[in-house]
Amino acid sequence: MSISKASAQWTGGLKDGKGVMKPAHAPEAPFSLGSRFEGQPGSSPEELIGAALSGCFSMALTLSLEMAGAKPQGVKTEAAVKLDRDGGGFTITGIELTTEAMVPGLDRAKFQQIADETKKACPVSKALAGTKITLTAKLSS
Repeated sequence: MSISKASAQWTGGLKDGKGVMKPAHAPEAPFSLGSRFEGQPGSSPEELIGAALSGCFSMALTLSLEMAGAKPQGVKTEAAVKLDRDGGGFTITGIELTTEAMVPGLDRAKFQQIADETKKACPVSKALAGTKITLTAKLSS
């Protein structure tokens, strides 16, 4: 169906180096040890994973809502990707997905059911199946 491409380049050592991650059709995202672990300006691989999951889930939820006969006016999703130490390295231990959608006429229980089913079916969620993903879904007015 489709192949999406991205690349990354790192220059220098770990502590004094810097890199860029580049989706094929979007601006590059600079990153460094400082932006990944010390709150310095720049991005991190975990941010891009969160962005990918948020984007995929938002699109998938919109489709799921439409297939259920609802007419979503907007979906906003955020992902908090948790990176923890794992022995001598690091691992992503969880992702907290938070979504808010404006869907006139849809009751909260049906919305929650659709959101939960969508989380399981989203292609990026499936790719991250080894990571615990929690979902908080809210209808806005």
